[in-house]
Amino acid sequence: MNASPVAAPAADLAPTGPTIGVLALQGDVREHIAALAHCGAEPVLVRRASELASVDALILPGGESTAISKLLEVFELLEPLRARLRDGMPAFGSCAGMILLADEVLDTRPDAKHLSGIDMTVRRNAFGRQVDSFEVDLDFEGLDDGPMRAVFIRAPWVERVGDGVEVLATVPDGPFAGRIVAVRQGNVLATSFHPEVTGDLRVHRMFVDLVRDA
Repeated sequence: MNASPVAAPAADLAPTGPTIGVLALQGDVREHIAALAHCGAEPVLVRRASELASVDALILPGGESTAISKLLEVFELLEPLRARLRDGMPAFGSCAGMILLADEVLDTRPDAKHLSGIDMTVRRNAFGRQVDSFEVDLDFEGLDDGPMRAVFIRAPWVERVGDGVEVLATVPDGPFAGRIVAVRQGNVLATSFHPEVTGDLRVHRMFVDLVRDA
């Protein structure tokens, strides 16, 4: 993988935007915190219901979806998070975060929990195991300046989208051509891949702008 550090002009570093939480139970939390700071948001670690109540929006990071779902229950965050999503809180999930935001999850543990933030069916580990990780250039709806490099690590894909769900990106070619890997429904955004690890901040800027508009 050729992942580079998150980088941005110094002008981007002043936190003048919304307060956006990053669910900090497991996964690549630090990378999302850095990306949000570079995009002008005020990032906050979220581990408690009181912290969730204080933010304008939430990022659910990549990691291990079944572990995160268990920890949501342990930290008594599952129902408060479901309630915030029902009330219209903006959210963004990458990889495991996409799985957690789904209405239905295939190839997961029977006791795994999900949040029903997007009307979609997601297949867990759809692209294969860790050794099958790969990168590809994606055309991403709503992003200027050309394709973005996407990093897939034990990633899911979307098998079904409901009415009102916008498909933002699909795999362009190869054995997985046409598979849906980025979606949006209202104020909730999800990607199969990890935009937080490449240094390309456009998805995070899109999300920060979405939160401002909300």
